[in-house]
Amino acid sequence: MDNRFKLTRLVRTTSSEIYLIWETDKRVGQVDIHFAQDTIHATIVFESDLTVTDEEELLAQIDDDIVSSYMPRFEREDFVAHVFRGEEISRYTDCSGAIDEMDGDESPSED
Repeated sequence: MDNRFKLTRLVRTTSSEIYLIWETDKRVGQVDIHFAQDTIHATIVFESDLTVTDEEELLAQIDDDIVSSYMPRFEREDFVAHVFRGEEISRYTDCSGAIDEMDGDESPSED
């Protein structure tokens, strides 16, 4: 079965990962995952409205595709996810300061 959401990794460190969440060609959010011993913490920010069923489907996909590949359910103590609704209003870097024009038509890349 194909997953409805596509997760595109932006950053990976030894203890965390950041993914953009796509539904077809629309960015619907971002998830930051932090691996802390036997507990995995996630912060999810949705940029569009999803139903509770959609959220549960996405959380299951994140658990199956990312979290369980790091630490299976039977080995970990907990997977804690905090879910927020918000929007990206700007982006900053050390190199160029604020970026005024965001590319609104970014599309997911194939992994």
